Amino acid sequence: MPSPATSNEQRATKNRILSGVQPTGNLHLGNYLGAIRNWVAMQQEYECLFMLADLHAITVPQEPSALRTNVRETAAAYIACGIDPEKSAIFHQSAVSAHAELTWILSCHTPLGWLNRMTQFKEKAGKHREEAMLGLYSYPVLMAADILVYKATHVPVGEDQKQHLELARDIAGAFNRHYQTEFFPLPQPVILGQAARVMSLRDGTKKMSKSDESDYSRINLTDDADAIAKKIKKATSDSCATIGENIDARPEASNLLTLYATLKGITREQALAECGSANFSAFKQMLTDVAVAHLSPITHKMRELLQAPDYIDQVLVRGVARAQGIAGPVMKGVKETVGFL
Repeated sequence: MPSPATSNEQRATKNRILSGVQPTGNLHLGNYLGAIRNWVAMQQEYECLFMLADLHAITVPQEPSALRTNVRETAAAYIACGIDPEKSAIFHQSAVSAHAELTWILSCHTPLGWLNRMTQFKEKAGKHREEAMLGLYSYPVLMAADILVYKATHVPVGEDQKQHLELARDIAGAFNRHYQTEFFPLPQPVILGQAARVMSLRDGTKKMSKSDESDYSRINLTDDADAIAKKIKKATSDSCATIGENIDARPEASNLLTLYATLKGITREQALAECGSANFSAFKQMLTDVAVAHLSPITHKMRELLQAPDYIDQVLVRGVARAQGIAGPVMKGVKETVGFL
């Protein structure tokens, strides 16, 4: 049975969310629709912590000054998209040492076989697996520590992160069983909506990504109206007469329709009824109008915030303090459980 202190802590964290993105520059429409916009709504229901995952970012080489710039830019994007720093903690992961500290302890309770099953390492390392860094291989344990150090009970996940959340649950369970405790709650997924997986504007079978060589594959949150219009105009088309014709067999058209529906706040069925008879050219103009109307206020707010780096730094300082206030007692309990003096 859990101790009274553990039970009280679990009751106190009944509805706590932890999520974040890597601050590697060029946050795009996929980051917004697939994650950040959903976080904004979650602030009403959960206690929320939104990190800038800079420890994860260094699994690939980073230029130090660019990383610092990207941390501030990503924080500005969070705020511009509607994350309220008075309601939610916005913080850079590296400033809370408990993330790295808990990672080591959890690594000592994670069988190699579990990590060998992680598909993202295989995809990212590719044919050069022997040259890949340990951090790229073991970062799912850091992801588990990110969640468990706050005893987060819910984690927003897209399709490509489900495996990592399952690993976090497995590691939490292994720790609890080893020490015969119920110290860590098993985090539950919060499955995101219809635009959880936003695809490339150039290839509807690939996820929109800031690592794609072509800037025309994505709409960045810093793009102005002209850039958005140009990218949508150049988005891959096909020879079908209308946007709605055999839509489920046409990945590029299907992706654009989903973007239109999500930005407008309607279902795909409603979007089809509204513009399914339009040709590609006419539909792209409709999508451009909706995208510009939705994203321009975000872009404008981001630019304002980036002109006030001191304010962004103050937000991060407050966020770090709130995060440490939660993580500190959890780490104290972990150390007592493990047997550290």
